[in-house]
Amino acid sequence: MGVPTLAFVGCTGGAGTTRLTVETAATLARGGRSVAVVDAAFGTQGLATYVDGRLDADVTAVAVGDVPVDDALFEWDIDADGRVALCPAHAPFERLARAKTAESAQTLERVIEEVAGRYDHVLLDVPPIASNQGVAAATTAQRRALVVPASRRGGDLLPRQQGRLRDIGAPASAVVATRVHGDDSEPVEDAAHTVPHIGAGASRPLATDPDSDVAPTVAAMAEDLLDVDLGLTFEDDGLFSR
Repeated sequence: MGVPTLAFVGCTGGAGTTRLTVETAATLARGGRSVAVVDAAFGTQGLATYVDGRLDADVTAVAVGDVPVDDALFEWDIDADGRVALCPAHAPFERLARAKTAESAQTLERVIEEVAGRYDHVLLDVPPIASNQGVAAATTAQRRALVVPASRRGGDLLPRQQGRLRDIGAPASAVVATRVHGDDSEPVEDAAHTVPHIGAGASRPLATDPDSDVAPTVAAMAEDLLDVDLGLTFEDDGLFSR
């Protein structure tokens, strides 16, 4: 079945970590997998933008013990054979503060492990390591991919985040460069995978469109990082394999 839990850890804000996480989830669902995406980026709350309708419960409410995790899992309506459930952060400041405590981080760890027993894969959207919930998500995941924008700033900040992951005993399994071929794109020497720039106008997952340039690159990355063979087909490359 492959690796159950993978954390995408941003090297800096604006690296495209949330977008890469949901594109990977969509790719896995296209391959028939069930996927849960858990938001550990409490400050930016980017995952909430992919949920339609009202969010009465979120991952911070789960972390502080107010609601069970099932109340904060929202099915994502995408065109795929599998399914994706999103567990976003969307909370007032008071609850955000309580959700960032060490005790809430321990609860988050248990929740991630619980969800991992019910889905084929759990993907974690993690900000740069500087908070209890970020450490909890990174250390609970079986693998971690550092997400770095293909820019000079991204390259400069990469060693710092690699060091922080080593410091918490959860070294990065791979580096993924995003925003490749953007206006300020520069190569990232340590990158095991590169993902093309995704424009701000792309509101739906490009990974469900086999004709997009994002779909095959994200599929290659997902297969490698999660040790799976999705058997996805792309027009240019025929049957895709690792």
